[in-house]
Amino acid sequence: MVSFTPDDVEQRQVLLDSWVQTRREIAALEARAAGLLHERLSVLDADVRESPFHRDAIHRSMIAEYSAAGRVSTGSVEYAFTDTRDLHGWLPVARAAFEGGEITAAHVREIVRAGGIVREAVIEGRVDAETLSLFDTAATVAATGDNPARTRALVRQIAAALAGETLVDRHTRAKSERTVTMRPAGDGLALLMVVLPEYLATAIVDRLTRLAHEIIAARDDQEPALDPDLLDDGPDPIYESDIDPSADFGPRADIDFNSRAGAGSSAVSDFDSSARADSRAGEDSRAGEDSRAGEDSRAGEDSGAFDSGADAVASAIFGESDTFTTDPHPDLTADLIDPLTDPAHSLDIEHYPADTRGIDEIRADLLTDLLLASDPTAAHGTGLDNITARIQVTVAATTIADADDRPAELDGHGPLHPDAARALAGGSSIWTRLFTDPTGMITETDTYTPTASMRRHLRARDQHCRFPGCRMPVHRCEIDHNHDHAKGGKTALCNLAHFCTGHHVLKHPDVDERHRWNARLHPDGSIRWTSPLGNTYVDSAPRRVMFV
Repeated sequence: MVSFTPDDVEQRQVLLDSWVQTRREIAALEARAAGLLHERLSVLDADVRESPFHRDAIHRSMIAEYSAAGRVSTGSVEYAFTDTRDLHGWLPVARAAFEGGEITAAHVREIVRAGGIVREAVIEGRVDAETLSLFDTAATVAATGDNPARTRALVRQIAAALAGETLVDRHTRAKSERTVTMRPAGDGLALLMVVLPEYLATAIVDRLTRLAHEIIAARDDQEPALDPDLLDDGPDPIYESDIDPSADFGPRADIDFNSRAGAGSSAVSDFDSSARADSRAGEDSRAGEDSRAGEDSRAGEDSGAFDSGADAVASAIFGESDTFTTDPHPDLTADLIDPLTDPAHSLDIEHYPADTRGIDEIRADLLTDLLLASDPTAAHGTGLDNITARIQVTVAATTIADADDRPAELDGHGPLHPDAARALAGGSSIWTRLFTDPTGMITETDTYTPTASMRRHLRARDQHCRFPGCRMPVHRCEIDHNHDHAKGGKTALCNLAHFCTGHHVLKHPDVDERHRWNARLHPDGSIRWTSPLGNTYVDSAPRRVMFV
């Protein structure tokens, strides 16, 4: 196996370091741009003081100009001004980290959004003013160690813990904002927007995803279903009864052989066994007489009319037990493909169109089917009714017992209203008791069978894939032996962690060592990943915030 040379490693490390440094410089420039927006807000305030009656017009004019000059949507400009006002107003620690390139504009956005309830609690006098400084520091520490998506869940937990009961009040008020709206998206598409409790939205996306995976897995097993309305839309249609083995194939009332065929066809309007014997015995003589007799008749009536009896006999295909059929294309028989030898290319076979939809398309189709038809369409898979949504919620026993209203936690997303947690608990048959240390770290779970209890413990501890920045939920991940079991690794909590499929394969023994990663779980629950270049990245164990 070929290994990297020192020059190869150095080249890759230089490119990585340069990219990271460039990203820091971009973040610093974004912080500088935010500072310019803050200066513009000072000008806005001065303009409003001069003309207070035109406050809205002055503000709209400013937003419109920055939107046009920067080629940015009006909504994005509004958010940028709001973020910079809060950043420079009460988040000095986060601002310093932003200006130093340690966090990005996306991190700042999550900190500002989450900190709103803390600021509201301070303004209303429910918590001390120092609480804002605590949130600023804690949120910045969380942001510097993770990506924006993970930062969102962490800072929301921090804010909820510091704001206390205001979280319950906010969730109660926000529940009345549930809505469904629609706006055109162009090219015949539309954007359907639904605002509803987060735990319900999480469950909906999870179920749609699992349904979609079931459909993709069953693509090769589906059987085509013929649509009776689309069997044949030609001038001489085929009806469903025509292909029904139990149907009575008597003479069709709408076909008059004598009137359409001409004088020469009356002798074959009704086939019987003797007529077939005669036709086979004297085929040449009849072909010379009857066809000439019928030719004049057809030429005088309609050249496109129904074939004569002689032509019908000539194109008839006789079988056993007095059965027969007619060849629809007697002159093209040589060009037809036998469906028994080449069914893939035969025109006589009804080919079911392949399902080439991606998972996002399938989820959109399933959502449409479930809302409009109340059940997934049978044409794209079966057995979907048994697939249910899965979410994981952590809630205090005292809250379940209705002894208090401490917020629960929707794992991987943030706080959950206690009433919603109680409702979910009432319909759940799977329970796991968690024991935490004073820092909020999971130390053990209740025990049933050893294997099951370890899985429950790992699900509670990890919550999502443990690769830095990945938020794939644990029920879509695989449990990995950090130290390969085949090489002596133990099946123990200190050697197990959840990795999604994409990150699990990074450390697989079959991967070339030049591209293979290494992961080691430490006693504090953190996992240290080592890249092929020797760089280390630490994923800290998700903490359970204690609500007080």
